[in-house]
Amino acid sequence: MPPELESGQKFRYRFIPVEPRHLNMISQWLAEPHVAQWWNEDPEKELADIADHMDSISVEPFIIMLGDEPIGYLQTYDPHLEDDHPYQDQPSGTLGIDLMIGEPDLIGQGHGARLIDEFVSLLFEEGVPRVIVDPDPANKRAVRVYEKAGFAAFDTRTSIYGPALMMARDNLEIWPEDGQEETRIQ
Repeated sequence: MPPELESGQKFRYRFIPVEPRHLNMISQWLAEPHVAQWWNEDPEKELADIADHMDSISVEPFIIMLGDEPIGYLQTYDPHLEDDHPYQDQPSGTLGIDLMIGEPDLIGQGHGARLIDEFVSLLFEEGVPRVIVDPDPANKRAVRVYEKAGFAAFDTRTSIYGPALMMARDNLEIWPEDGQEETRIQ
């Protein structure tokens, strides 16, 4: 269990690459009701996909660490590196993220918005112009977390997983670039 943090202490998260030794833990997280409701109808297929992502050029899987404790899973993906990805209309360099906090007793404590903000800040330091997320519009908790982390809704689509509320956060340090002003999220 993550260490207790004093009120007002800044949370620091680390993001380490997923290794085969993490798959059993991720499998347990996928079975948690708060994850299973939104993540995937077939946890075995999802786990196989995550295992495949360890060698992918388009998806990078990470374990979210709070101190020395693993608390969740996060992956980035580049929609421009996947054939026929439905989000290829996003500006070049855009990355998408998907995540779950696996530990049920950490839900509702503000970790989601803080760790997303911290991770997106790291991506922006690397020069990523935009980060997108696509929660199910019915997942009000996730939508609120993304809004708290600075994301704004810009579209509703249907993905292979069902309805998706498209949300983005732009890197204002480098935006706009190459005449992409019309796609910037205000």
